[in-house]
Amino acid sequence: MLTRRQTLALGAGGLAALGAPGFALGRDEDRGPSLHALAQAKGMRFGSAVGVSPPGTISGAFHDPQYRQLLIDECGVLVHENELKWYVARPDAETFDFERADMIMDFAEENGMEMRGHTLLWHHTDWFPDWINNHDFGSRPGTEAERMLTEHVRTMVERYKGRIYSWDVVNETIDEAGRFRQTPLSRHLGEEVIDLAFHIAREADPAAELLYNDYMNWEAGYERQQEGVLRLLERLKARGAPIDGLGVQGHIGSGNYDYSTGFDTAREDTWRQFLDDVVGLDLSLSVTEFDVHDKNLPADIEIRDRKVAELGRRYLDLMFSYPQTKDLLVWGMADQYSWYQEHWVREDGVAKRPTPYDENFQPKPLRQAIADALIAAEPRP
Repeated sequence: MLTRRQTLALGAGGLAALGAPGFALGRDEDRGPSLHALAQAKGMRFGSAVGVSPPGTISGAFHDPQYRQLLIDECGVLVHENELKWYVARPDAETFDFERADMIMDFAEENGMEMRGHTLLWHHTDWFPDWINNHDFGSRPGTEAERMLTEHVRTMVERYKGRIYSWDVVNETIDEAGRFRQTPLSRHLGEEVIDLAFHIAREADPAAELLYNDYMNWEAGYERQQEGVLRLLERLKARGAPIDGLGVQGHIGSGNYDYSTGFDTAREDTWRQFLDDVVGLDLSLSVTEFDVHDKNLPADIEIRDRKVAELGRRYLDLMFSYPQTKDLLVWGMADQYSWYQEHWVREDGVAKRPTPYDENFQPKPLRQAIADALIAAEPRP
């Protein structure tokens, strides 16, 4: 069912456009129904990440009033880009800092949007703050590690209980070789650090959806990571961890490493088999961080935008073919605020175009591809 805000946004005749895959794009009313309205019509949600870093930075989109308006116009869900990660929310072992996270939370609630939580445990040493990596766990390291994790997860989840409907409980603990990453916490707790995070989160908010989130993907080269993630999910289920689903990041395209040379290396057969195995464990699917990396495409904007849209549509059609897929969140709505501008820079130095809107907040072919994929999707049960 559409909310009052989204019904008003559709306007006269807007509901008819929900079934029309070719509605015109443009500014304001010419754009057609919002992406979230299209998603809601199929029992799904659409949203975006947003960051509150200093104004003028890649992760500071929240400070741009045009960007905030774009979120209001298009999204029904927001997720903090960095504000709930340990290195932002935990400046030291004794302190929690929610100022930046609360700015986004308040904005979402003022505008009738839901919130996802990202992330309670980014189980990757590179993304822990130094104080954890250098922490003295004392003579009973297992006890101290459990105390630290329990305090962190419980504090975060209880603070936003009833306000955050879904959490990425654990993020990226399986590397590209399919191995479980070791961190200061797992050195003392083993793999059950993952189980513990899920159990604490469930106790703190029994109604919240709890996901494992990772970047294993459909491109060639991710097969071992897919296998490692699947084995982890099987072990979590076997041990009774309260996990509800898998968060599929969906950073597709040119690869998240400097040595990638191709753009479309999708292996749809192995990817479908992986997803079949995941839903076979009675787990839901969410696309949590979607964008299309154009690093290895020609500089010509028309060519790049067309190929980005084509690949994005194929990917979303595949993901939406699973009725277990309920959420689609993009990792940024406008190109100038995409994390890709600072990572794996193009050799020609031109700005990347991985999101639905360009730097002037004009909709791109990728926006149309997302809309068309939502229109074509079967209604969720």
